[in-house]
Amino acid sequence: MPGFQRMTAPAGKWPEDVGIVAIEVYFPSQYVDQTELEKFDGASAGKYTIGLGQKKMGFCSDREDINSLCLTVVQNLMERNQLPFDAIGRLEVGTETIIDKSKSVKTVLMQLFEDSGNTDLEGIDTTNACYGGTAALFNALSWVESSAWDGRYALVIAGDIAVYATGSARPTGGAGAVAMLVGPHAPLVIERGLRSSHMQHVYDFYKPDMSSEYPRVDGKLSIQCYLGALDKCYQRYLAKAEAALQNAGEACQLTVDAFDGFCFHSPYCKLVQKSLARLVLNDFLRDPSADTTEGSRYAGTEQFRNVKLEDTFFDKAVEKAFMAASKEVFSEKTQPSLLLASMVGNMYTPSLYGCLVSYLASVPLDQLANKRIALFSYGSGLASSMYSIRVSSDNSAGLPLAKLRASVDDLEARLESRRCVEPGAFADTMKLREDTHHLAKYTPQGSITDLFPGTWYLTYVDEMHRRQYNRSPVSQQISADQSSQIIEDTVKETKTEEDMETGNAEAVSAQ
Repeated sequence: MPGFQRMTAPAGKWPEDVGIVAIEVYFPSQYVDQTELEKFDGASAGKYTIGLGQKKMGFCSDREDINSLCLTVVQNLMERNQLPFDAIGRLEVGTETIIDKSKSVKTVLMQLFEDSGNTDLEGIDTTNACYGGTAALFNALSWVESSAWDGRYALVIAGDIAVYATGSARPTGGAGAVAMLVGPHAPLVIERGLRSSHMQHVYDFYKPDMSSEYPRVDGKLSIQCYLGALDKCYQRYLAKAEAALQNAGEACQLTVDAFDGFCFHSPYCKLVQKSLARLVLNDFLRDPSADTTEGSRYAGTEQFRNVKLEDTFFDKAVEKAFMAASKEVFSEKTQPSLLLASMVGNMYTPSLYGCLVSYLASVPLDQLANKRIALFSYGSGLASSMYSIRVSSDNSAGLPLAKLRASVDDLEARLESRRCVEPGAFADTMKLREDTHHLAKYTPQGSITDLFPGTWYLTYVDEMHRRQYNRSPVSQQISADQSSQIIEDTVKETKTEEDMETGNAEAVSAQ
């Protein structure tokens, strides 16, 4: 950034409006259609598309690994925003895609900083299933708000390749990376003091076999853990928010109506819809005088007045009633966040932030200002948090919010430009990854010409497991890259669906 100046806060004061200044998403240039995958797998029609709510699934050839995904998304963010590499003072990576038990992805990313001479970069990788990206973001926020902050931006990367063994869990895979620039005077402000967490020891999804990319999954337990963590995080978030209001002399009981948008970690889209319904169920049980008359939100739910949350994880009657009660809220506040989740799949650590990108891309700029977005992050094992983002009030052209919004305008065009791969070729690629991901002295076989322009890719793994990378030409880089501006210093609820969902529950994970 020409003329970059380090930012400072007045002595004894917090930096103002700390949050996400810029955001970038990367996903593979190829996908498999979920309808075609149903046929190929011999699954019943609609099992993946209706039962799971998925449309397409992005996947990587052996040319891409976690290092290349993160190299690509970081370089794209820096170039799109014309930001110099010496403007970064902390670099955090959240991932569960481990290709080395010692060497971090962050160290590989340091090669991008060599020409700038910037080696003064705090931060390292963070791992706990799909939660690592959120932990990395929280670390970056804490750094900017601490005495260690030197006035530069923090850069957070969440990236993963989600693959499953052949079987009913495979359609819940995906791949991608999200990079977030963190600093003060942000268009997406992380609300201070409004954060809740739930942590617990459980084996719902885990990867004990270091020789395999595939996880061990207890699908039913994973869904129960996800929904239970959501209950606890939502209740604790509301308690903190209501206490803050009471201290300000504005006592009231909050509900989903306090938010303009909801983004969830999305293992598959149907679970997200159930999650929003879960929040409405929580609201209902917290309000003993909730209106259940005809025409009200809670119409037809009176019979569930005394249910216990812990008894309802797999109660179809409760689920159906509150899916209906939350239908309008879901359509308005959560459906806009599911573009990437439905078209790319579960990206693991970037999943929640892909939903945030989708929400930002789906809501017109003139409607974004002042919105409050709730975000729920979940990683099996388990770690979970809920927090909120307040969107800047100023969407004027040339200012940070308008610039950030412009950076996601090409999202649908990028999704449409991908190459559709036949399920048989997809299965062959998965088998190739399975057989070769751990090999030394290996030359990848995947196509380079099919990659998006500007994509980093693996060229060779030598006999000592050292990996070498190159970058595809950027001459055809997406048009938004050319037009980007400099960031300133202030920078169907049917029985068929129910049967399909029931059949999926044992196999798929909330991870």
